[in-house]
Amino acid sequence: MIAAANAISFLVTLTFLVYVFMIVVPYLRRTPDPEGPVDAFEWHMFVPCRDEEVVIGRTIRMLRTTVPEAHVWVIDDDSDDRTAAIVQAAADEDPYVHLVQRRRPEARTGKGDALNAAYFELNEFLPVATDRSRVVVCVVDADGEVAENILRQAASPHAFGDPEVGAAQVTVFMKNRDDRHPVEGAGWARNTFGRFLIRMQDLEFRGPIAAVQSLRGWTQTVGLGGNGQFTRLSVLDDIAERSDRPWHGSLLEDYELGIHVLLAGHKNRHLHDTYVAQEALHDFRRFTVQRTRWAQGNMQCIRYIPEIARSPMLTNAGVLEVCYYLMLPLFQVVASLAAVLLVIGAAIGLFSGAVVLPLSSVILLAVFYLLFGIGPFFIWGPLYRRYSEPEAGFWTGVLWGFGMWLYDYYVYLTGARAIYRILRGRNGWAKTRRNGEINVAGPIAKDA
Repeated sequence: MIAAANAISFLVTLTFLVYVFMIVVPYLRRTPDPEGPVDAFEWHMFVPCRDEEVVIGRTIRMLRTTVPEAHVWVIDDDSDDRTAAIVQAAADEDPYVHLVQRRRPEARTGKGDALNAAYFELNEFLPVATDRSRVVVCVVDADGEVAENILRQAASPHAFGDPEVGAAQVTVFMKNRDDRHPVEGAGWARNTFGRFLIRMQDLEFRGPIAAVQSLRGWTQTVGLGGNGQFTRLSVLDDIAERSDRPWHGSLLEDYELGIHVLLAGHKNRHLHDTYVAQEALHDFRRFTVQRTRWAQGNMQCIRYIPEIARSPMLTNAGVLEVCYYLMLPLFQVVASLAAVLLVIGAAIGLFSGAVVLPLSSVILLAVFYLLFGIGPFFIWGPLYRRYSEPEAGFWTGVLWGFGMWLYDYYVYLTGARAIYRILRGRNGWAKTRRNGEINVAGPIAKDA
């Protein structure tokens, strides 16, 4: 049993190290992307909402100011608060703002269904003669803030200026990353942990996640996210023809859409030189609910592996990358169980006297763990400081590196929770509450 755990742990560690190396190199060698003409396309922003009165008015104003060329379609998923009223008031004053109203029992069945509702209303809105290959849809969170160059980057020859490109994803920033007191009314300890959690989310998205997308640019398997996700309308049509609707039922409906784009024969791109900013969570409970949903969505998409493996649209490297990513939450849970067995076996051996480790072996094991156990996570702290936060000091980058190592342990918890939910048949979509909702009176959606 211990020997098997040791072999599994070594194999998973080796695979992970190779993966880290393969994502760091493209990330460091990347060059800036060009921009393109915004007026070459028609732009529509989809904003799914449920109980978002705290943020939706500001988001509408931001989008209409920052990307005035774009129509804004706000999908109210039968909110219990004033979300619909706020959106309707904006729509009454601005023909570029549209309310897509959903009602129960059809409403509250998942983000994908809400986006499908906006897709069908957009179809009714557009003239029959519209060139749908020139219409681009972008999904933005209800608290999202887009960069002023986002449409120019999306219109570039690297993205929708290439007719083979069907979808693109932008880099995600955490807009509250510099908040010194994220938890209103809380003490030093809770605010310190809240700042740590927020900073690590920003580091994660702008560091390893952006780097993974650089690797996927080479394997031609760029993944889509739930915020800052662009898709050509004609490509959504292709997917809908294959399965009645563009978005499907996975809890990771964004990445699932990206798979369908690839299987339909189109390309995905990542846009590194623009961004969408969202709010990072400072509360660990809400954070684990969100990440459990993501891990469970990953596992739900495993069902596409046979189709991905057979598809002539993906390269061998692309098939390998997608399959590894989809299986990663399971690998992490297996690796954690193997590590626990190894620790138990080592403890039994040491306390029973069956295993004797000389000081040189202890030092060698410590060095090995520093290099291969901590190193792959630690490197992102200095890289993030250099490329994303250059005004921060050297030692701050070092602390961020060790913080990333500690932070990344969440994947073992959320992976295990995702498996537990699947075994229990709990596949419902839970809205993650905004930070601002904690201090707002009135009914709000609860995390499941």
